[in-house]
Amino acid sequence: MQKLDHNDYLALRANCKVIEQDGFGDKVLILEDGTFLKLFRRKRLITSAAIWPYAQRFADNAKKLEELGIPCPKIIQVYRIPSIKRDAVHYHPLPGLTLRQLRDGEAEYPDDLLERFASFVTHIHNLGVYFRSIHLGNVVLTPQGEIGLIDISDLKTQSRPLSKWQRERNLVHMTKDAADKEWLNTILK
Repeated sequence: MQKLDHNDYLALRANCKVIEQDGFGDKVLILEDGTFLKLFRRKRLITSAAIWPYAQRFADNAKKLEELGIPCPKIIQVYRIPSIKRDAVHYHPLPGLTLRQLRDGEAEYPDDLLERFASFVTHIHNLGVYFRSIHLGNVVLTPQGEIGLIDISDLKTQSRPLSKWQRERNLVHMTKDAADKEWLNTILK
């Protein structure tokens, strides 16, 4: 993790577009060159993020997914930015549209997308990928027709396929959004 001083942080984010923020400030920025900067804050004093910061988790998970052949963001650098009390991961985004964007009609998608998504989920579960935040907003269909993952800081991998309980928990999480559940209903039956 590289320390980034305040002036370098301001230069990096010059002319950026903020695409996500909350009551504590900016969360995700699109930088002038089209790369992304995702900012993380520690939410509690005593937390595992003190030892393994979320920005580093994101980068480590991207490396694991790449090794497994799963499309994901490409990491440029991980930063600690003391002046704003944030850690950040700078990355090339995974090109394409999320399945939620496709569900909402932002573009046409292949007729077999739901079946391909179901196969993808089975595939990552068999590889031991446990993605606690899997939902249609974190799954991308790339221009090459591949399915990949984004927003991967709370993903875990293990050396064996996921248990039935872990698989079911992922499926429950995917169907928390009513519109997602309706769209996915054809493959989850």
